[in-house]
Amino acid sequence: MFYEFNGYKPVVHKSSFVHPQAAVTGNVIIGKDCYIGPGAALRGDWGQIIIEDGCNVQENCTIHMFPGVTVLLKEGSHIGHGAIIHGATIGKNCLVGMNAVIMDNVQLGDESIVGALTFIKEGETIPDRSLVVGNPGKIIKQVSDEMVSWKTEGTKLYQQLPKECHNSLKICKPLRKKRLQKKLQQKTYLNLKS
Repeated sequence: MFYEFNGYKPVVHKSSFVHPQAAVTGNVIIGKDCYIGPGAALRGDWGQIIIEDGCNVQENCTIHMFPGVTVLLKEGSHIGHGAIIHGATIGKNCLVGMNAVIMDNVQLGDESIVGALTFIKEGETIPDRSLVVGNPGKIIKQVSDEMVSWKTEGTKLYQQLPKECHNSLKICKPLRKKRLQKKLQQKTYLNLKS
């Protein structure tokens, strides 16, 4: 759902997909080929949120800020399930792991990877291509070319997902047990014949 706040309406490129169960409020700008998952809350009430092209914000993520602050997710940022970004800048082609928390005024360098459950405290500056883990987050090594390639390929799947959602996602009723059993039997039979 989209909500106007204090005269600000969210702006979303037509190629992006925002799940109807996400809440996008106020001063939020979403670029091309972005995916915003169900349960995500992007609250541009006290400041601005800019999500550049090719980013994804997965299920149950929260993006917010203190008054007057802009949160920026640079191109290709990948925000894992349940992560919180509060008043931070996430560099190009970064991966923020599931349930990580990135606090105010953090500058996360390009192509960095933040491990699941990591907490990066307020005001930290993380250099490009850093692998950060723990609570508090510590840089444990540099991100290799292989790791960047793996991350980039994973994000490409999410960059294709908006188009797939526009084309095929629809509300439906679930199959009931009898129908499901029949479908499974048919599938098993067809697989055995192959």
